[in-house]
Amino acid sequence: MILVIDVGNTNITFGVFSQDELVSSFRMTTQMPRTSDEFGINLLTLLSSNGVTTDDIEGVMIASVVPKTMHALVNAIEKYIGKRPYIVGPGIKTGIKIATDNPREIGPDLIAGAVGAYELYGGPVMIIDFGTATTYVTVNAEGEFFAGVVAPGIGISAKALWQDTAKLPEIEIAKPKSILAKETISSMQAGLVYGQIGQTKYIIQEMKKEAKMPDMKVVATGGLGRLISAETEEIDIYDPILILEGLKVLYDKNRRK
Repeated sequence: MILVIDVGNTNITFGVFSQDELVSSFRMTTQMPRTSDEFGINLLTLLSSNGVTTDDIEGVMIASVVPKTMHALVNAIEKYIGKRPYIVGPGIKTGIKIATDNPREIGPDLIAGAVGAYELYGGPVMIIDFGTATTYVTVNAEGEFFAGVVAPGIGISAKALWQDTAKLPEIEIAKPKSILAKETISSMQAGLVYGQIGQTKYIIQEMKKEAKMPDMKVVATGGLGRLISAETEEIDIYDPILILEGLKVLYDKNRRK
């Protein structure tokens, strides 16, 4: 079994693959500081509750956008799992070419998503990750990661509304019955959800147009991706585990190496 770990700004997502099948997944919050022992004990508990032992784990692959968590997390894996993890970054074999002005600026999560989408769905392909930030990444038919867009995620926008205004309340992010809202909560929901839908459609259309790739496949992932995908004809596929799948592909490429 292979353990893959996606360290995001909000959550740390763990996935366990048996062959090419995701057999279990679980999360921890990223915001809480932890020692390596706290990481290790929590990880062992979560693995055990999913029927996985440390002896089952053949290897580990990590993508992280939160550097301050890495020292404790890597130490925990080495101490409690007994494996030295691969970490997405310079020196890792990806199977795609980062054809941007500064490849070292590209986030490990974006690389994992691009690798997963290109491997599973081919190119050209656009990957949209509806996470803490909403990211749009493009990979051409030759496997070149050539452009990306980063926008505030729905959660960030929602927090800005209720934290930076005196009277707007904290709300659930959900699509209201109509965009013609008649009270505060549904007005906020309409602005957040329909605003994200409009942004998504426009960015997809413009990226396809400027790239001269009108038939580019569009794959969405991330927590709120299901909500937006259901309302957006421009999105072809919603794959909730795309980043984890990409990490498994990266592990396989580097294990062979």
